[in-house]
Amino acid sequence: MARVSLRYLLWLSLVIGLQGCQLTQQKTDERERPAVFNHYEPDLATQQATSDYVASTAVELPATVAPLPAGDTPLPTPRSNDLWQHIANNLTLVFQTNKHTSARIKWYLKQPHYLIKVNKRAAPYLYHIVTRIERQKLPMELALLPFVESDFRPTVSSSKNAVGVWQLVGATAYHFGVQSDQWYDGRQDILASTDAALAYLSYLHKRFDGDWLHALAAYNSGEGRVKKAIEKNKKIGKKTDYWSLSLPKETADYIPKLLALSYLLKHPEQGLKRPKLVNKALTTEFDVGQQFDFSVIANLSGVGHNQLHKLNPGYLKNQSSPNGPHTLLLPLDQRTLLQSKLFRNNFAGEYIVQKGDTLYSLSRRFNMSVKDLKALNSKTSNLIKVGEQLRLSQPQTMPESLLVDYNISPYLEQHEETIATIAVDYLVKPGDSIWSISQLYDVPHKDIATWNKLSATSILRPGTILTLHLPQAKPAERQTPTSEAMLSRIEGSLKKP
Repeated sequence: MARVSLRYLLWLSLVIGLQGCQLTQQKTDERERPAVFNHYEPDLATQQATSDYVASTAVELPATVAPLPAGDTPLPTPRSNDLWQHIANNLTLVFQTNKHTSARIKWYLKQPHYLIKVNKRAAPYLYHIVTRIERQKLPMELALLPFVESDFRPTVSSSKNAVGVWQLVGATAYHFGVQSDQWYDGRQDILASTDAALAYLSYLHKRFDGDWLHALAAYNSGEGRVKKAIEKNKKIGKKTDYWSLSLPKETADYIPKLLALSYLLKHPEQGLKRPKLVNKALTTEFDVGQQFDFSVIANLSGVGHNQLHKLNPGYLKNQSSPNGPHTLLLPLDQRTLLQSKLFRNNFAGEYIVQKGDTLYSLSRRFNMSVKDLKALNSKTSNLIKVGEQLRLSQPQTMPESLLVDYNISPYLEQHEETIATIAVDYLVKPGDSIWSISQLYDVPHKDIATWNKLSATSILRPGTILTLHLPQAKPAERQTPTSEAMLSRIEGSLKKP
């Protein structure tokens, strides 16, 4: 009996041990499963505790959650279908009630439609900004900085020559990889400047030992000024938290404005109207792969020339710089654009891995082999993670050049002698554009605009009569064409469909 009991106990111990191993393995697997959103949890130990809001608009503020131990992954907040709600759900910095934040709250509440108005400018870009912030596990409040800095105006310039929605000065922008030349100013490129601003803010966060308020103050007034203010307080025995520092008025108002906007976004019942914006990309980044002309891209994509320029304010001319970048933001969602045969064949595209995607399913969806997809993304295995960015294609059938020659007429390129022309009238038909007419008659579209005192992007009204100066056809060898024959050829060209 004792022997049977011993065997039974040994068997029972083995079963329990195996179950324990299984549970441990399950727990490990769950921890290693990639999380879509890992949000930054601030170190609250160095920040002041939240006090009660005593103004007439007071609400009960949510309790502060202590940061998780290092190595633990915070549970992601359920993703809202509305981007502004998603931003509000993930704001984490501590709100400090004082005369500065109270004043900024009252300021916002005097213009309750502020976010509704500014959201119209931000809508094409905000999803991309939020995605970048989440990817780097930064505080969601940073998505509100372009509103505080510039009211989300891409071309605005300050008295200190800070430019763009993130208000970057030239030296800082250059240090963090923003290109600028006569063709392109990356500070006005919303997504390029976002990458630089987030890199700069991450650097400042480390420099100020994980204190986000110090980092934000340094972003506004300069790293050296904030460090001097901290050292000054240390010498006289004062606190060194942001609220205790002596800083310029602009900086003293800067963080209260950000925190007040964050607070009101989390508490819309206070009166600041919150915009509605679908939580998905409304625009898609595409790498053209070579120097391009906006008019050519507009013609290839079907997107209006003016709309392309408005979405891509970093480009200062009608052409991209010979040195790059050659990336455009197009007003099409990613699925629509990538499923377009024209763009799938001609442009280098990117795709964000979604739940359930595999290399095999993506290769079938985008008409390429798994081998090519892996090679394009330097992968040695078939593993992909949710949120990973994959390159989908290389330019294959791109025209030899995406540029329009504005400087020299093709009729003068080989010969410098003057070529006779004849002026003819053209009646604009529905669907015509300066570009389509230039292609029909093989003349530079800039010339058509000049001849008719238009801009290269002018919209043509059906029924308008344009003057075209068509070149005389080159006479055949040993033949002298009569003026009647020349006019006959021109008449025939005008009857082209």
